[in-house]
Amino acid sequence: MGEEEKNPTVEIEGARAPDEIGGAAGWERGGRGRGRVSDRDLTQGSITKNLWLLAGPAIAENVMNTVDTSIDMIWVGRLGAGSIAAVGVGGNLVQLISTARMGLTTGTRAMVSRFVGADDLPSANHATLQAFVLSAAFAFFMATIGIFFAKPMLQLLGLKPDVIAQGLGYVQIAFVGSAFMSFRMNTNAVLQASGDMMTPMKITALIRIIHVVIDPFLIFGWLGLPRMGVTGAAVANLITQAIGSVIGLYVLFTGYSRLKVTFKNFRVDFAILWRMIKIGIPATISSVERSFTATVLLRIIATFGTYAIAAHTLGARVEMFAMSLGWGGLATAVATMVGQNLGARKPERAERSAWVALGFYWLIMAILGTIFLLQAENVIRIFNSDPELVKIGSTFLRIAVAGYLFMAPAMLLSQALGPGAGDTVPPMLVSIVGTWGIELPLAVFLPRITSLGVYGVRWASVIAMAVRAVAITGWFRQGRWKLRKV
Repeated sequence: MGEEEKNPTVEIEGARAPDEIGGAAGWERGGRGRGRVSDRDLTQGSITKNLWLLAGPAIAENVMNTVDTSIDMIWVGRLGAGSIAAVGVGGNLVQLISTARMGLTTGTRAMVSRFVGADDLPSANHATLQAFVLSAAFAFFMATIGIFFAKPMLQLLGLKPDVIAQGLGYVQIAFVGSAFMSFRMNTNAVLQASGDMMTPMKITALIRIIHVVIDPFLIFGWLGLPRMGVTGAAVANLITQAIGSVIGLYVLFTGYSRLKVTFKNFRVDFAILWRMIKIGIPATISSVERSFTATVLLRIIATFGTYAIAAHTLGARVEMFAMSLGWGGLATAVATMVGQNLGARKPERAERSAWVALGFYWLIMAILGTIFLLQAENVIRIFNSDPELVKIGSTFLRIAVAGYLFMAPAMLLSQALGPGAGDTVPPMLVSIVGTWGIELPLAVFLPRITSLGVYGVRWASVIAMAVRAVAITGWFRQGRWKLRKV
């Protein structure tokens, strides 16, 4: 019995012929992408080869993003621990609100990858247009929040006045920049779900080069420019996100990739919008909950002083590098492969793709974990050499390494289930239970009932990650996600 016959219920809910879809009549295949890796059939051939053809550019893109933000933090670090704390807290606030975007892109990825796997590119085009409608609404929401509510949000965290003063302008501008990021991430999601990882990587390379060049000029006021401090870092990011959004939209609407999107006969399709939202709501809740947790943890750490906040911020930036290789690279690739193979009615191949990716992710985490354990102090000194900051930050980093073993299944399989299969409820439930039942209670009590002090907060995160990994692996092995319709 072939793979297609093993699970005949795997399908795309409501898939329609091209002439039934508003706007699909004007659809065209992106001719300039023909014959490239982006046109490779991911439902056939070597799983490992397909995985790395996708993961390679995705990993490169995410490493560039992480290196860029790390360079950004290196420049900010020259301004002192207070500035590092301001950017760390401000970044978490922006992430807390903007992670709602993750739900939108989850629904987009799940639908586009299924349509492409089923060779229904007109429906993929139609879904892409509806995703842009959601992005426009979200961009307006983000800009409004940032302009009017930045100061009250910073005050709620109980920060010192000097940190609030430095962080206010950063947060306001960062929120406006995240509105542009919404469109950039949406175009990335569409391109990656269709199997094109190279184009998003090229766009990222360009805008990150621009960002690295202009960042210190705006922060320190080089060449006669006004010295903007941490606000300059936010302005540099806003400029590059806007450029990336424009380029991504140009690529999609001119056919430089697998899909050539057109607004011909476009209409707002509330049925498709609701399906995207329905898939995305659990993913949004999970993302917001994770960001909210990060903000609460910062609030707890803030009681231990500015050095603790700065050390936590630096540790998180280093951890982002490890995550960029797996969650941002391999997980992005496996989500595309799972979605397209489910669309092609090959659920067993979809499952094998996830297990293969998990093996590679574990290997990467083992290598990075060893490096961070041995060189933690030197890694923190890249950002700032203050002895107290190095002491706390290196300990934070070593504790985080203990969770790398569990990070792999917790993050990668969640991506396979969510953006890949569209099965977003189980990851949401696992995330909520892990946070409210384990991580936050332990973060509050471990520093009080043990001699760990602020380090108890980091151990709480490691323990919660282990529980999430066991739970999400168990659900994935059951295989009910293979029956999920989108």
